Amino acid sequence: MRDKVIKPDSEWKKELTPEQYKVTRKKGTERAFSGEYANTKEPGTYACVCCGNELFSSEDKFNSGTGWPSFTKPVSPESVRTEPDNKLFMRRTEVLCNGCDAHLGHVFDDGPPPAGKRYCINSAALRLKRRQAA
Repeated sequence: MRDKVIKPDSEWKKELTPEQYKVTRKKGTERAFSGEYANTKEPGTYACVCCGNELFSSEDKFNSGTGWPSFTKPVSPESVRTEPDNKLFMRRTEVLCNGCDAHLGHVFDDGPPPAGKRYCINSAALRLKRRQAA
């Protein structure tokens, strides 16, 4: 893992779209079924829109029916970190980019076997690095 990317809020505002900024830096959520990657099936790696840290593989993406890109696991345990999120009178687990602390989404225990995890991630927090299908 490379050094943590730390920037002032004013710089993030300049570099990100308003939606990306709202989601990643202010812990917002895009509307269900509105994100660019909700239904994408292209092969590649999903990276953090803020710092480029590789987060999820298309091989671990699945259709959860929730309206957000869903993954069974991150590309490596070091690529993301989690924190308790008890806002909005709910108990959830927030997923953050380990490279820059960007809010990505939440992880739930209702995913497919074997791990049973569903990383429910905002498209606005991701950038797909496409690769040619084999």
